[in-house]
Amino acid sequence: MAQGTVTEKIIERHLVEGELKPGTPIAIKIDQTLTQDATGTMAYLEFEAIGIDRVRTELSVSYVDHNLLQTDFRNADDHRFLQSIAARFGIHFSRPGNGICHQVHLERFARPGKTLLGSDSHTPTAGGCGMLAIGAGGMDVALAMAGQPFHLRMPEVVGIHLTGKLSPWVSAKDVILELLRRLSVKGGIGKVMEYFGPGVKTLSVPDRAAIANLGTELGATSTVFPSDEITLKFLKAQKREDQWEELISEPDAQYSEVIEIDLSTLEPMAACPSSPDNVVKVKELEGKPVAQVIVGSCANSSFRDIQVVSKALHGKFIHQDVSFEINPGSRQVLEMAEKEGLLRDLIHAGARIHQSGCLGCIGMGQAPPTDAISLRTFTRNFPGRSGTKPDQVYLVSPETAVASAIHGKITDPRSLGEAPELVEPDEYIINDSGIIPPPEDGSKVEIVRGPNIKPLPQFDPLPEDLELEVILKVGDNITTDHIMPAGSKILPLRSNCPAISEYCYSAVDADFAKRAKTGGPWVVIGGENYGQGSSREHAALAPRYLGVRAKLVKGFARIHKANLINFGIIPLVLKDPNDYDHLEQGMKLSIKGIRSALLEGKDEIEILLDNGKTVQAVMELSDRDRDILVKGGLLNWVKEKVQSSTE
Repeated sequence: MAQGTVTEKIIERHLVEGELKPGTPIAIKIDQTLTQDATGTMAYLEFEAIGIDRVRTELSVSYVDHNLLQTDFRNADDHRFLQSIAARFGIHFSRPGNGICHQVHLERFARPGKTLLGSDSHTPTAGGCGMLAIGAGGMDVALAMAGQPFHLRMPEVVGIHLTGKLSPWVSAKDVILELLRRLSVKGGIGKVMEYFGPGVKTLSVPDRAAIANLGTELGATSTVFPSDEITLKFLKAQKREDQWEELISEPDAQYSEVIEIDLSTLEPMAACPSSPDNVVKVKELEGKPVAQVIVGSCANSSFRDIQVVSKALHGKFIHQDVSFEINPGSRQVLEMAEKEGLLRDLIHAGARIHQSGCLGCIGMGQAPPTDAISLRTFTRNFPGRSGTKPDQVYLVSPETAVASAIHGKITDPRSLGEAPELVEPDEYIINDSGIIPPPEDGSKVEIVRGPNIKPLPQFDPLPEDLELEVILKVGDNITTDHIMPAGSKILPLRSNCPAISEYCYSAVDADFAKRAKTGGPWVVIGGENYGQGSSREHAALAPRYLGVRAKLVKGFARIHKANLINFGIIPLVLKDPNDYDHLEQGMKLSIKGIRSALLEGKDEIEILLDNGKTVQAVMELSDRDRDILVKGGLLNWVKEKVQSSTE
């Protein structure tokens, strides 16, 4: 039986395989899925390849929110592909401009007690509404749409005990930045962060969602809030109160650890370049000149966030040296801002209002000037992610953003005087015209494919032995942006594996793809927390396409490790981290009997170096993981499983 946390209660309801013992393999039923256009095209090509007629979830939604710039035919073509394939297979389609997937899903689809799997790492945003929402690679989401359970290791449940109430000009973003300051980008690996205590009731659902969103930057599997009367109020305002249920932790719930946060003691915080955990108090940065300020992204683009910015700007103007930009999270947010008269103050003050979408957060426009500071209410400030290299991106709350935009320098918002009163609507404008439901029968829908959509690559099974060459050695905290960059130049290639592979590791080695084509198979050496950040499976697909068969590192981020397995790349962890120093680019490695070792369930394997030395590698893999790797990847494994079931 579950121990009484909200997380355990939801997992217990959905458990298909395993037991609630932290660190052990489990499988859970998935109720809902979401995709976005940067990952969705590949996910739907994968779903199509599985060979079933219709999705088998309670709800699946395809959002277009990342690749909104249509500088040529490719994004526009892919949007048509996504709309047609949604109609064909029974998926709701959220049109371009309707909003960011996590904001729209929170508003219109998030349900307490349900499970959500999304091909975007910030899917845990819906945890603000009492869901267990998890980010994953597109292949895992494709399987969930096919009715297959999601496999993971049972996470530890960490309790975040909130007391007190936030002070004026301090908001939810400061809560999660404080947690990142304490725990780092590795502090949540293998864990679900569950919030409880009297302070929780002082936070609205949009507040909770902002905290859950950036829980991803801790490396956490998910973040979960209870479903209580605050949740009911939000769902009533969305005209979805019939979907509410109370879901709270038991008084004797057992957490693996408890972290105490007194909300009343928190101050405005900022994550300095170039990591979300490089956090200091805003007052320590005051006076630094600012050239660009953006409010938006899936972290801070709710009606609440637009409201505080607009009210703070009433009767004021943006500093002449600042480009101040607003990216509303959804069409609902934009309509509510217009209804409440908030747009007038934003426009009058000099703000630039953009369409509802991710935009600059994914490097799709809004690149800052050279050698200038950009303040953003975004989720990530990895080097160069903004589109400018080098960049100086700080992550802040909407309150700090607007105060700094007014003064032209980093400013503690508490200097603005009395904080505005924020009112959560009793009733939101409900306009679902931007969400197209699928027809009852989509069997006759023609799928529209532009010339940029290429077939999925075919990958061979794993041989008994591997003779590898080290093609690249990198350090700690390598992100999926390092492995497969985003931005307006590269993202339109997401459905074209050969083309997008040309940019693999280009952020750290401009000649990687060129060198990869000269030989192989290859191995990549890495440090701690390898593959943190975005869930984009292209960071596994492209290396495999270029001949990478293994990665040997000090430690993996959860989603990237799963993606590697899905594409047949063996994730190996150095038993002795000091052996990292003995491995160099160009070195030859020999792994004898790797196939047999996986099938026999061995946890360690010896690797022979070309200098005669050996290192030991750990293979922390489930039986299912091992079978997938031997087959050469998840798609091969699924096809064989489907074929066997029909014979």
